[in-house]
Amino acid sequence: MFERFTGGARAVVAGAVDRAKETGADSISEEHMLLALLDQQGSRASFAVAALGLTDRRASVEASLAEARRRGGLTKADTDALAGIGIDVTEIVARVEGAHGEGVLSGERKDRRWRAGRPPLTRGAKTILEKSLRIAVGRGDRFIGDEHLLLAFTVTPGVVADVLTEHGATHGTVTRALYGEEADGQAKAG
Repeated sequence: MFERFTGGARAVVAGAVDRAKETGADSISEEHMLLALLDQQGSRASFAVAALGLTDRRASVEASLAEARRRGGLTKADTDALAGIGIDVTEIVARVEGAHGEGVLSGERKDRRWRAGRPPLTRGAKTILEKSLRIAVGRGDRFIGDEHLLLAFTVTPGVVADVLTEHGATHGTVTRALYGEEADGQAKAG
């Protein structure tokens, strides 16, 4: 699949590896991939990201991702569902962090050392890559670009999609930013 990646898409994956190393993560997550995509410049996805205002709100995106990590990766839907049965996730996080330290639920450990070779992709990161391939094929493209990765983030349920939606980057808004108004008609017809 990687042979079909454009330079921009490859740069996102390479940037995700770098981000994972910087944070001491033991694997490459979809969050690392999103942040690497937000670092891109001069690509189709970077134009869409800027048009949607994500570039100007990057600190807010990072804060939302960090908050989700503190909740152990629970999405807003998960948190709301638990609240519906009387479980206050905020209170649980506060108690666990009070007993074991701030950020303990994030799964991050700063004392991890990298082994030789490339770190593995999380299941979520693999899903993003697979969906980007499906999106590219569905659009009739012979390549997988960073724009396909961006679209894959918006259609894959989870924390990254929640954060993007919270910041106005839904599948519809990203599609319009990438392909214009005529994309809406094609998406509705297909």
